[in-house]
Amino acid sequence: MSPRSDLRPAPDSPLAGADAAVPRPDDSAEADRLTFWARQAERLDWETEWSEVLDWSDAPFARWFTGGRLNVAYNCVDRHVEAGHGGRVAFLWEGEPGDTRTITYAELKREVCRAANALLSLGLRAGDRVAIQLPMIPEAVVAMLACARLGLVHSVVFGGFSPAALQSRIEDAGARLLITSDGQYRRGRAEPTKANTDEATRHTPSIEHVLVVRRTGTAVPWTEGRDLWWHELVDAQSDEHRPESFDAEHPLFILYTSGTTGKPKGILHTSGGYLTQAAYTHRAVFDLDSDNDVYWCTADIGWITGHSYIVYGPLANRTTSILYEGTPNTPHEGRHFEIIERYGVSVYYTAPTLIRTFMKWGEQLPARYDLSSIRVLGSVGEPINPEAWRWYREHIGAGRAPVVDTWWQTETGAVMIAPLPGAAPAKPGSARTAVPGISAKVVDDQGEEVGTGASGYLVLDRPWPAMLRGVWGDDDRYRETYWTRFADRGYYFAGDGARYDEDGDIWLLGRVDDVMNVSGHRISTAEVESALVSHPTVAEAAVVGASDATTGQAIVAFVILRSGVADVTDAARVAGAVGGNGADVTAALREHVAQEIGPIAKPRRILVVSELPKTRSGKIMRRLLRDVAENREVGDVTTLADASVMDLINSGLSGRPQQAG
Repeated sequence: MSPRSDLRPAPDSPLAGADAAVPRPDDSAEADRLTFWARQAERLDWETEWSEVLDWSDAPFARWFTGGRLNVAYNCVDRHVEAGHGGRVAFLWEGEPGDTRTITYAELKREVCRAANALLSLGLRAGDRVAIQLPMIPEAVVAMLACARLGLVHSVVFGGFSPAALQSRIEDAGARLLITSDGQYRRGRAEPTKANTDEATRHTPSIEHVLVVRRTGTAVPWTEGRDLWWHELVDAQSDEHRPESFDAEHPLFILYTSGTTGKPKGILHTSGGYLTQAAYTHRAVFDLDSDNDVYWCTADIGWITGHSYIVYGPLANRTTSILYEGTPNTPHEGRHFEIIERYGVSVYYTAPTLIRTFMKWGEQLPARYDLSSIRVLGSVGEPINPEAWRWYREHIGAGRAPVVDTWWQTETGAVMIAPLPGAAPAKPGSARTAVPGISAKVVDDQGEEVGTGASGYLVLDRPWPAMLRGVWGDDDRYRETYWTRFADRGYYFAGDGARYDEDGDIWLLGRVDDVMNVSGHRISTAEVESALVSHPTVAEAAVVGASDATTGQAIVAFVILRSGVADVTDAARVAGAVGGNGADVTAALREHVAQEIGPIAKPRRILVVSELPKTRSGKIMRRLLRDVAENREVGDVTTLADASVMDLINSGLSGRPQQAG
């Protein structure tokens, strides 16, 4: 299927255009990249100016803004207050039960100063590591900023991770302090947190104190002398604190991501370059109007998206942001739309998984709410299929808001590839081109750039300010994981496949290990998933490659049908699902994929399911689906939002009747 069949020009939209310093694609970023990045860095407040923009002499270890000194928290909070914007709202927080808080920049500054003084009272000093496992509450942001203010290196661990996952991250980082909560609200229930973190810290001698935020009011186990209440320690501190400046390359945070060896990789990000690119991309990619926009990134702070586009980028740009604690369907499926309407959200940044969930719930749901405030929509986390792109713009963006499909990674630190809103006609499903200042290519096995219409490996061929500075404590792993594949070229290999269309625009194909090899043909799981979801009966799909003795890999698909299509009472058949004639929906879907992509992409097997295995952040766990498809014992399911989903899927593939949930 030609990418041009997905072309649909975006109509004019009311973009702010408020920031003249945001470059458009025809600017000279490519001609003089270092001068370009110096201009972006100058928008921050530096105590000491840098002597060199980039030192790449020890590649692949970069040093950006060499000799420069700044304080990240000061740039995110204090300087706005000092400039007279203390009354500007930083966060509109909404708790899952419905409690709310409005936090101005002046109030945020006071809270960060108190927290910083509290951490100092515990004997923590610059360079020490602090682990944070908190729900989406204001104290989570305050804790991160307090660490940044003191030069402490924070390691935020997603609240849904198991005690074992938390323990491994604490051990690897050598964290001295853990900041957690008594509990967290999830789908209307108060669930324990402190009990889980106690299990994690049972064998972590580096932890000297556990600082506990009271959120749910539930009883918690307590270790005297080690455990401290946030409200007792922090609230008693002075709200004045003079920040110290740190070198641009001072470590800011470690964020752990999964690795092929099973041992998480501690991705290290530093201060000056990271904040420069996070702030710049937040301004440029979302056409930010910092005086008027109400911005909502729906990610969790436990992921890089939350770091860069909830905390550091938006705050550096003096943005008013929504911070929401709960799930999209608590207490009802319209919760997100209700929040958009209530606060007048103008920029909404979410994941394709959630968009497809909205599709499953039906277009009548967003139609009940006033979403006219939205002017820019964003997508993050995985390639967005064209059908979801169109639905998103039509039903959330009123057919006029541009959809910004962003590609980036934990390792890149900030957005790398995205269409700037309003700058060019839209291509549903394509992230288009690298943002100004960034250079990306699609290459073949030898590192040669492929031609238009061809697929290959996505690489970054020039260093960028927010790039990771290594894997914590393991320089060899850093080199081996990211730089050996194209070592002779000096390319960073992103691990993703991509293709150029006939215009030279980039289409992401997902992880390379999600590119299936069927009878010698490279087929992207994202392409097959996109084809399935373009069928009118399908709300969501996940595709994996299962080992096959004849073809190398066989395509196995798991699909969720749209609401109202049919009642699923059998894993393989849906009465009346296609055209009302009782046809076998799986046969119809196989033929649909063959028509959309080609016969070689026709799934060997399709299973209709009621849910897909997802983490609590909404990421589909395809490795579990591979386990099922290849008849292996299913791996660790502790990070799933609902572990019982795997039992339903297993019973379906084994031929036993499966009832829809």
